[in-house]
Amino acid sequence: MKTASPGTKSPCNNRTSPAPLRLLVAGVGNVLRGDDGFGVVLAQRLMAEPPELAGVSIAIIETGIGGMHLVQELLTGYDALVVLDAVDRGGAPGTIFVLEPERADPGAWSLEARRDFFADTHYAEPARALALAEAVGARPPRVLVIGCQIRVESIEDFLQELTPAVARAVDRIERQLPQLLQNWLSEPVNPVDRNGSAKLSG
Repeated sequence: MKTASPGTKSPCNNRTSPAPLRLLVAGVGNVLRGDDGFGVVLAQRLMAEPPELAGVSIAIIETGIGGMHLVQELLTGYDALVVLDAVDRGGAPGTIFVLEPERADPGAWSLEARRDFFADTHYAEPARALALAEAVGARPPRVLVIGCQIRVESIEDFLQELTPAVARAVDRIERQLPQLLQNWLSEPVNPVDRNGSAKLSG
């Protein structure tokens, strides 16, 4: 895990600048199932060359299919989370979707519903991991999911590499990510997340 910490002392006075915003970027997925490895592959690329954002301290991890790893990392305290994941939303392979997930409220669920939902947290998918983070008070106020449309056959055939369209999407999002994140983090925190999406072009 690589971390960039841009918080420094001002050269004009002895006051320390505000603490940098703590951002976690987590790549999830299974590299043994073709395009499902999108998030992990992108996270590995970002670890090699972390994006630089003004006033932001970035930690980058890959969790594979282990949702509990993500929750444990969130327990250390973050202001924002970006999840990199493969999605199937019926689009053309390689299409990038930028999603603000709906915020779950596990406290309002029945005991049976909570037990069923959290039956296997070790291999929790991102939505389940976020709900668990909410339940334990570790979900950051800002959460963004950057998803890439898969070619479904790549997962069914257990390919061990990304298909060309998804590989190109990794290159594209790597180039565009710094500006996307800077714009997102400069927006006011929305107390109720929008369960909407936008396609990323270019």
